[in-house]
Amino acid sequence: MSLEHERDPGWQYLRRSREQMLADQSTPYDSKKNCWIPDAEEGYLASEIKATKGDNVTVVTSAGSEKTVKKDLIQEMNPPKFEKTEDMSNLTFLNDASVLWNLRSRYASMLIYTYSGLFCVVINPYKRLPIYTDSVARMFM
Repeated sequence: MSLEHERDPGWQYLRRSREQMLADQSTPYDSKKNCWIPDAEEGYLASEIKATKGDNVTVVTSAGSEKTVKKDLIQEMNPPKFEKTEDMSNLTFLNDASVLWNLRSRYASMLIYTYSGLFCVVINPYKRLPIYTDSVARMFM
């Protein structure tokens, strides 16, 4: 059952639907294994730790390739409950990889407004969105 404002055409660009939130938050997660590793092309890759030997960690990336990286380069991954979070100050692990992933995944869903505490981060969608209407303005009054 949706609320009246959720039927507004601009709503999908401002908030995730309940269904999308459930889908985003149901990803398998293991806090001891899931991590981010640096990547020259993507910035960071989601990975799963398979083995640790001294200062080196062997991981399997989300694409399925196995890599060995220095332990110092690994960044912790947030639990799925923070997927596409609107306010990044709520993240358990506020690191470069997590911030970049959150902004990317929100942008891919056309959720262009993201906060980090008091600061609003807006990523230009390079197209007009129906979010600057009177009906949307009334939602926030």
